[in-house]
Amino acid sequence: MQKKRNYINGVLVEPISGNYLDNYHPSTGKVYSLIPDSDEQDVELAVKGAQEAFPLWSTLPTQKRSALLIRLSELIEKNLEKFAIAESIDNGKPVWLAKTVDIPRAVDNFHFYATAALHQSTETHSMGDVALNYTLRTPIGIAGCISPWNLPLYLFSWKIAPALASGNCVVAKPSEITPMTAYLLSELAIEAGIPAGVLNIVHGLGTKVGSAIVAHPKIQAISFTGGTKTGEHIARVAAPMFKKLSLS
Repeated sequence: MQKKRNYINGVLVEPISGNYLDNYHPSTGKVYSLIPDSDEQDVELAVKGAQEAFPLWSTLPTQKRSALLIRLSELIEKNLEKFAIAESIDNGKPVWLAKTVDIPRAVDNFHFYATAALHQSTETHSMGDVALNYTLRTPIGIAGCISPWNLPLYLFSWKIAPALASGNCVVAKPSEITPMTAYLLSELAIEAGIPAGVLNIVHGLGTKVGSAIVAHPKIQAISFTGGTKTGEHIARVAAPMFKKLSLS
């Protein structure tokens, strides 16, 4: 049985606990791979890697960040067939749908935000003859990205790409039901040369990994797509910590 690994601080690693979850083939109901049953220890390790990477990534010239993310989008496109088949097997959707919607959209997400970052501008507002107020946008730190099962790579990339393009580091959790293309993405992140610690992908249950991401004091922003009850819980935990929230 093939075991997948977490992507933490630039390398693929086993879960610290050594425990795994069954990943089921939806058309047969049979287990076809194993994914890490991670917990707060793995999240802590990912956050540490992101903290170490943030000073370099946040100050890297935008053109260089953009080039790396464009490279990642090109690699996904190059492997479109592989990603589409993996998405179909994992999620149960038709291969043609994954090939025409899910994977191309993930390519577009990385490419769009990589190029959009090159065109950011600073706004100024006149105070008459007294002064100029200006808006300076800077990276805030580490973003926690938690995505759902139904559009696995599409929505995963929609969260990760803008966070990375704007100079933030990411600790992300794909759905434990459809983790395969997120794992393939981690392999391509290594191939693309994304610096260690910039993107971390931690597999596991929402009650363990998701909760640890939301509650971690060093993660300054949370992007979550999923159930209303879960979103309500995330808001209750994250709002008192003054985290930036995007819930959908």
